[in-house]
Amino acid sequence: MTATADEGGPADIKRDVPTAIHVQISEHIRLRIAGGEWPAHYRLKSEPELAQEFGVSRGTVRRALATLIEEGLLRQVRGRGTYVTSTVIEPAIAQKLSTLSEDFASQGIVTSTVVRECSLIAPPRPVAALLDLAPGSTPVLRLVRVRSTVEGPVALLFNFVRTDLAPGIEDVDFSTTSLFGVLEGTYGLKIATARRTFSAEAASPEVADALALATGRPVQYLQQVTYLADGRPVEYSDVWIHSGRLRMTSLLLRR
Repeated sequence: MTATADEGGPADIKRDVPTAIHVQISEHIRLRIAGGEWPAHYRLKSEPELAQEFGVSRGTVRRALATLIEEGLLRQVRGRGTYVTSTVIEPAIAQKLSTLSEDFASQGIVTSTVVRECSLIAPPRPVAALLDLAPGSTPVLRLVRVRSTVEGPVALLFNFVRTDLAPGIEDVDFSTTSLFGVLEGTYGLKIATARRTFSAEAASPEVADALALATGRPVQYLQQVTYLADGRPVEYSDVWIHSGRLRMTSLLLRR
């Protein structure tokens, strides 16, 4: 993960004050969340790593995390770790992990893709946090595309990809190539899971221009963090969808 002692680890723990250490740790994490440094879906370090970072016992860390879980700021996923919760209600929807291009292809829909940007950048702090990168340590691929059907543009996609896992990916022509296809086929990465959050937004001037809409018109907005089979995040994306040309449908099973 991204937080280190230099970013407010053990140096912030004061052992000569009345405030309990686990309370100080809870407040440290709470401030990181409130400041946006640890955004929704950010995965914290493991308990042993946090204990080492803060210079305390694992039990003290567990007690601090339990406080934040009770407050609803964190949630634990068995076998995967502890995550920052979203600020919005997120019903869990189980569905197959596929990309828009794969969905279109499976339905026989012809699409075209225009690449607006494909470059290496220093990741914005929230993106670095979601991708488990220390700020300034590793550049990411910023890929901006507009996907269209015969009816017009249907989606504006911003993808941020870890280049330490896919070196040289900035040289790929993504106007004719699938991002997941490249990650799996060219780099041999095993994409396993993703966390996807939907919401509704008013189209900003940039989104409206890309989707041929009037500014302020409603669009579907989704955020996604994609994980490899070993649990490492590999890609983060922001996607805006033209609601009048594309509807998202989920096939649900009741347990």
